[in-house]
Amino acid sequence: METLMAKGKAGESNPYTGLGLDESGNWLPGSPRVLSLLSSVLERSVRGNEKLLAGSKIKDVITIFHGSRAPSLNLRQYVERIFKYCKCSNSCFVVAVIYIDRFLQRIDAYLTSLSVHRLLITSVMVAAKFMDDQWCVQAL
Repeated sequence: METLMAKGKAGESNPYTGLGLDESGNWLPGSPRVLSLLSSVLERSVRGNEKLLAGSKIKDVITIFHGSRAPSLNLRQYVERIFKYCKCSNSCFVVAVIYIDRFLQRIDAYLTSLSVHRLLITSVMVAAKFMDDQWCVQAL
């Protein structure tokens, strides 16, 4: 856990700042660190899967999430854009990655540059519906 601390300083004693939180658990202004971590995990997965598919005879399952070409935005820019305009909680992004993983396991497909953007926006939308609407109901 210490390697995930802010500015790459191992041994930093405050785990909150490494995730973009203040001492009370509220998000600090700007883009939270958890978003850059999630986008780098997705990017690594896409690179690994595309290398695996290119070097073998394995065919990827084509889903409704596959595009004809990869979008011009990289994943980090795309995640930050979703964060900026969707106004959903940061936990939605973590849940969204879990949803993506479960979906891909169920249909036995791979995450590639042709599908990652569409899967991400769809899973964030579903996660926001589940996570944020539940908070609204509990607040009533």
